[in-house]
Amino acid sequence: MTLSICTAQLNFVVGDLPGNAQKIIAAAHEAYAVGARLLLTPELALCGYAAEDLYLRPAFLAACEAAVQQVARDTAGLQGMVIVLGHPQRRSQGGLCHNAASVLRHGVVEQTYAKRELPNYQVFDERRYFVPGDAACVFTVEGVRVGLLICEDAWFAAPARRAAAAGADLLAVINASPFHLGKGGDREAVMRERVQETGLPLVYAHLVGGQDEVVFEGRSFALQSDGALAGRAPGFEEKLLFCKVQQAQGALKIEADIAPMATPEADLWDALVLAVRDYVGKNGFPGALLGLSGGIDSALVMAIAVDALGADKVRAVMMPSPYTADISWIDAREMASRMGVQYEEIVIAPAFEAFKAALAPAFAGRPEDTAEENLQARIRGTLLMALSNKFGAVVLTTGNKSEMATGYCTLYGDMAGGFAVIKDVVKTRVFALARWRNAHDPYGTCANPIPERIITRPPSAELRPDQKDQDSLPPYEVLDAILVRYMENDEPLEAIVAAGYDRADVDRVTRLIRLNEYKRRQAPIGPRVTRRGFGKDWRYPITNRFRA
Repeated sequence: MTLSICTAQLNFVVGDLPGNAQKIIAAAHEAYAVGARLLLTPELALCGYAAEDLYLRPAFLAACEAAVQQVARDTAGLQGMVIVLGHPQRRSQGGLCHNAASVLRHGVVEQTYAKRELPNYQVFDERRYFVPGDAACVFTVEGVRVGLLICEDAWFAAPARRAAAAGADLLAVINASPFHLGKGGDREAVMRERVQETGLPLVYAHLVGGQDEVVFEGRSFALQSDGALAGRAPGFEEKLLFCKVQQAQGALKIEADIAPMATPEADLWDALVLAVRDYVGKNGFPGALLGLSGGIDSALVMAIAVDALGADKVRAVMMPSPYTADISWIDAREMASRMGVQYEEIVIAPAFEAFKAALAPAFAGRPEDTAEENLQARIRGTLLMALSNKFGAVVLTTGNKSEMATGYCTLYGDMAGGFAVIKDVVKTRVFALARWRNAHDPYGTCANPIPERIITRPPSAELRPDQKDQDSLPPYEVLDAILVRYMENDEPLEAIVAAGYDRADVDRVTRLIRLNEYKRRQAPIGPRVTRRGFGKDWRYPITNRFRA
């Protein structure tokens, strides 16, 4: 007995039911042609993950039902082929639906499994849309009894045990599990627990692609019945992973290719690149533009954008003010030249003076302060948005997580744009990524793209004479450590102080985090790459007096 299983690690577009259906149909025919008799698609593959409030629209669910039938019809001729298709399913009563997977064979839906465990934490909000199922699903292909689970089901012991009790020889888990640093290893470890509890081998089919704030990295995999790794697809790319299942010495054995795990820096780079590529491409933008300041944040964002889109689709604009250092001009020009992007300079001094003159009567008798500083950032934001309106390219903002946390950014200024590429990357990691990218050229676009001085010079917003970031903020090593403990890990203030951080620094950083929630609510979305980002999994009240 030999069964070839294909995991269809594919990149779908939310709401593109015809396109997603055709991609699944094509994968089924390709897999069948090389001998596969079981095709596993990712969770909710047919409609894309996650369709959010589209699940509440009857017309959307009806279209999904029609697409299920289309896939069944167009694969009916694949004799002996079974397709596990992820899709939402309307219930006969009640307004919510099931997160479901149907087993298709010879043009017929043989059975449909409803996800039992519905996550409602971090970026997940599944109880808003779905009701849980309560029945096991086991089907037979080429003599192998396959127990079906959907994503979160496999993070708990009970669903897998129920599948084993129903007679399964092998567990098939279809997934849409968002990326964050370290998540790939976590997944394999938890699935290994399911294997060890049931004694059954496991095949894990995963989604790949960017969807608004979340990224899915793929890395579909298979585990032997003893928990050993049997196969793994590469990350951050579409791939059909074929697993050959055979009976050997009374147990099922799996053979497949094993792609290596990448370093954290490589994973983070690939996640950011994929997020930009899919946000720009899936939303139909012809390209991207950004303000290139000569600083490290904009340099990093431009390198990511070029790797994602190609230099011909990236436009960089240097907008010097009276406080812009000569080395900023020089370094911005040098980087644009190295990467081969369209580059231009728009001097903002005349506009800055005009704004100050217009405000002079209202500001009479008051010294210059952050109001004038922020005028410069807002002029730049206006210019970038004008270029976006004229040429259609999306503006990529360049603020990092440390700045977003503390409000070291200008509302309607450097926060103005369509996609915040590094909003979940703290400043210390920005430096590490810049060094990593200079040492690696993963997409073959440009070796050593970031001038060394951009990395080594002290960061500055250059909105007043001799300004440095550390004039207004604690050292980034301290700030970022407090930020991770307080914001990502939910540690109380007293615990952070007890860990050795200065009370004044802890109070200062956490106070800034609280004060600047109103800014973050108005910031563009960006990819989540840590366990907790300022987005769907950070929902703090703006009006808030809690201080611990």
